[in-house]
Amino acid sequence: MKFKEYKRLSLPEIAAEVQKTWEHNKTFEKSMAFREGKPSFVFFEGPPSANGMPGIHHVMARAIKDIFCRYKTQKGFQVKRKAGWDTHGLPVELGVEKELNITKNDIGESITIEDYNEACKNAVMRYTDVWNELTQRIGYWVDMEDPYVTYTPKYIESVWWLLKQIFDKGLLYKGYTIQPYSPMAGTGLSSHELNQPGTYQDTTDTTVTAQFKTLKESLPTALQDPLPLYILAWTTTPWTLPSNTALTVGKSIDYVVIRTFNQYTHQPIRVLLAKDLVQKQFGKTYIASEDLDAYQAGDKKIPYRIEQQLKGAALLEIRYEPIWKEAPLPLEHPENAFRVIAGDFVTTEDGTGIVHTAPTFGADDARVAKTAVPEVPPLLVLDELGNRVPLVDLQGRLRKEVGRLGGKYVKNDYYPEGTAPDRSVDVEIAIQLKEENRAFKVEKYVHSYPNCWRTDKPILYYPLDSWFIKVTDVRDRMSELNNSINWKPKSTGEGRFGNWLSNANDWNLSRSRFWGIPLPIWRTEDGQETKIIGSMAALMEAIETSVTKGFMKSNPFQDFKVGDWSDSNYNQIDLHKNIVDAIVLCSDKGLPMSRETDLIDVWFDSGAMPYAQWHYPFENKEKIDQGETFPADYIAEGVDQTRGWFYTLHAIGTLVFDSVAYKNVVSNGLVLDKNGQKMSKRLGNAVDPFTTLDQYGPDATRWYMISNANPWDNLKFDSEGIAEVQRKFFGTWYNTYSFFSLYANIDGFVNQEAPIPMAERQELDRWILSELNSLILSVDQAFEDYEPTKAARNIADFVQEKLSNWYVRLCRRRFWKGSYEKDKIAAYQTLYECLLTLTQLAAPIAPFYADRMYVDLTAMDAHAPDSVHLTDFPVYQPELIDQELQHQINTARTLTSLALSLRKKEQIKVRQPLQKLIIPVKNEIEKQRVAKIQDQLLSEVNVKSIELLDDASTLLVKEIKPNFKNLGPKYGKDVKAVVQCIQALTATQIAALEENKSLEVVINEKNINLGADDVEVFFKDIEGWQVAQGGGMTVALDISLTPQLKEEGLARELVNRIQNFRKDQGLEVTDKIEIHLQYDAVLFPAVNANKSYILSETLAQDIHFEEQLSEGNETAFDNINTVIQIKKIG
Repeated sequence: MKFKEYKRLSLPEIAAEVQKTWEHNKTFEKSMAFREGKPSFVFFEGPPSANGMPGIHHVMARAIKDIFCRYKTQKGFQVKRKAGWDTHGLPVELGVEKELNITKNDIGESITIEDYNEACKNAVMRYTDVWNELTQRIGYWVDMEDPYVTYTPKYIESVWWLLKQIFDKGLLYKGYTIQPYSPMAGTGLSSHELNQPGTYQDTTDTTVTAQFKTLKESLPTALQDPLPLYILAWTTTPWTLPSNTALTVGKSIDYVVIRTFNQYTHQPIRVLLAKDLVQKQFGKTYIASEDLDAYQAGDKKIPYRIEQQLKGAALLEIRYEPIWKEAPLPLEHPENAFRVIAGDFVTTEDGTGIVHTAPTFGADDARVAKTAVPEVPPLLVLDELGNRVPLVDLQGRLRKEVGRLGGKYVKNDYYPEGTAPDRSVDVEIAIQLKEENRAFKVEKYVHSYPNCWRTDKPILYYPLDSWFIKVTDVRDRMSELNNSINWKPKSTGEGRFGNWLSNANDWNLSRSRFWGIPLPIWRTEDGQETKIIGSMAALMEAIETSVTKGFMKSNPFQDFKVGDWSDSNYNQIDLHKNIVDAIVLCSDKGLPMSRETDLIDVWFDSGAMPYAQWHYPFENKEKIDQGETFPADYIAEGVDQTRGWFYTLHAIGTLVFDSVAYKNVVSNGLVLDKNGQKMSKRLGNAVDPFTTLDQYGPDATRWYMISNANPWDNLKFDSEGIAEVQRKFFGTWYNTYSFFSLYANIDGFVNQEAPIPMAERQELDRWILSELNSLILSVDQAFEDYEPTKAARNIADFVQEKLSNWYVRLCRRRFWKGSYEKDKIAAYQTLYECLLTLTQLAAPIAPFYADRMYVDLTAMDAHAPDSVHLTDFPVYQPELIDQELQHQINTARTLTSLALSLRKKEQIKVRQPLQKLIIPVKNEIEKQRVAKIQDQLLSEVNVKSIELLDDASTLLVKEIKPNFKNLGPKYGKDVKAVVQCIQALTATQIAALEENKSLEVVINEKNINLGADDVEVFFKDIEGWQVAQGGGMTVALDISLTPQLKEEGLARELVNRIQNFRKDQGLEVTDKIEIHLQYDAVLFPAVNANKSYILSETLAQDIHFEEQLSEGNETAFDNINTVIQIKKIG
């Protein structure tokens, strides 16, 4: 048997072949089964919604999840991972409404709730096949055969049980409060939904500084005057002005009365506002002046005069006229409306220092109105059914009671596309107030305003009857538990998430929708009795009681068997709104109870998955109670889940179990386009994941995404980056394996010989194995710390720079020359061990290619597992790590790199020998280290000699200049003196600064420390030499060329051409040849002078020059034109 050899590298083809092998061998199932009885590593899958297509960002997200599950499996853990589908909520409903060409108002009218919910159920799993295909193709191992699905009766029952626990703890209550509300979605929103990334957007609105005309008789005597006094209040939502019932001031704020003229009507007025905001409100249009009599309409500047100053406390209980004449009075106690009250939230940061207060449309407004004595009534009216409602309906339209604006949407965004009027309601109101001398200033204003996270339309703050979870009672405990969670990055846990927890509001659980988990709460009509159902058993018992009492004719679940946990039993029932809304229960006092019609916030669905996926506590109690699957050891999702799934998992875990729900969490950054823009179909920059996988394969895609940026940083996705990874990393890995398999097959190496002892192996063998074991240690630690980027970069550096570019390149002669004895066997064993270990280290990130390489390398080992994913993670051997040897060889690599950079700079090929390389050394240790690697340097740099200098000062003179970019901000007024000091530094001081990274000097009688970044150190040019430094080392390269050196360079170029022609003719590496060359006057002496070298390198028996060659390969290099003819001998 031989090691498999390849003609080319095709990562997509290899992935497809490996996937088929996994499916045939059930490798994923085996990876869990063979760890049976081992410690478990618990992973939670954040459920996606399958009503939309996956994007390239899902490849990133799923790769990050997969990496650590694979790694932990290799580390000996049993890692079961259950897929899931998020099936409820706005994304599904809005998609169905668009598909059916209906709105929320049509549900229950033109389409039944039952038919609507059935449409949602069908839509939500529409793209599961596509999701499953992507999951398979990227190598994300998760159990797709038995996923949890949030719409199933078992899942819903577990959610109801969780809510019952929260209710029994006194943490669930009903409240009528001002809540974020989405008219386009037709439902209230929770505070964490309102804080999803991208919800707050800059918008330009019409703002009004309104003039509220006071009632003269209510004014303090000092403010009474024949000229009316107007109170100024600024608002960014003019549509709320018809609902105004109070003006709020700060008791301790200083206010002033100003006499001036209205800029629109030119009428004389007196206005009241905060002293600190006079300049902001009066701005460029007005000018302070004692002379007001000279003003005429049309003057460029309007004069004003401050007449009085007083505290806000003196303004309380001033009365004023309603701002909007067409609006009705409040239903209750209108006599307590339209007055000045006090509030602790009033500031002088903007506006007028007086807040327009509409209790129906602002949480602060509602609170301050309610606590006023007497209470300020909200402006409510009676609808067609006699219900008390605000002046804006649930669709976002003004009611008819507002007058001529009735029926218009308060935001133009709410109109169907193409039907919005030119003038918004805000503009209409502003125009009318201008005409009525009730607007002091109207202007456009850019500010940040929240949009609905799903409709991307503005929200309103609206009075809603909602059920809340009392998060405020447990937020301190949530913060305490959060401190024990390992967040990657840490800043997200302490900052974004930690701050959110510290200021968490009560959770608005209610959603006025149709497709979702219904609230399991039934109440009597008077609201005095409440019953919450936490199980099917409790529901069945309650229904039977209701049937007995005559509230229901029959039990809709009569065939359901309590205690039968089979799927067939549960699949016969449906617990959605269209079914449970018809259930009437009986209260303890014998009164009928109807279900609260709202659904549960869909984020509660996903936050309940640790328990509901197992139908806990009705089945699988041990999984939660005994910690088998809770809490999770690891979760990962996008940073947008900080106030989504991460939050709801943590909240429910704390509320019900007083426990963290997860111990480690990776918060993924965004996947942007290569210019840093968010991807979207609208912008045309979205990337099709399947096209990417077709072109580059999953391994290169995953490796690029993981190695390019830390998972928590935003990734600027560029397919050229994948191509580079494919070429540089996987191409190098492939070429290294191909080199090994080619010569191993020639020599018959199958890794069955006894291992050559380390002491008997060459220095390069011991070095690469030392580096390999250091790599094992660093990669293991990186994965353990949830740092996959560090692991990927370390592996790539090892493969590209150390294994291929140094070890294989320097050892290649050992593989293709000499007899099959100890040294060659040692080289094969060393390279084999490196390649095999690499498959195990890289397997979590590049699962397909690593497995293919592993199978190819172990095909002749009957005892090897049939997949790398069924092997243990490598264990480093400390006795094989030789730090000094690593320093030594890496010094050689550094010096080689510096010298080759000089060759590149001077455009001198590496094949061209040079005479001398000088290396300054700082101490005896460095001198001995460099002395040991002189042979490597001579070969790699291609020089004839190397000289080590203890004191390089006579040859290499350093100069120093100031780094002004750093010095200015750092030293300020002393910068001139610092510059002079730097320019006067001696060679000894410069050396000390370089070695210690700092140097203490005296500047203007002060001791300061110059840092290495305060200066730039460089070498003076030396004629005939080039100097480079880096990595703490310096080299000087003699770039002068003698005739002898030039001839040797030509010989090396010729060898290169001959070797290429050997390959082109398909000759085996062991084939002997004869060389014929067309005569060239320059080439001829070069060949004669270096004939033995050419023969040895090309396996040629002889070289012949001919005046003319009719056959052969024409070639030209270094001003030489010749023809090369190669003949195989024997």
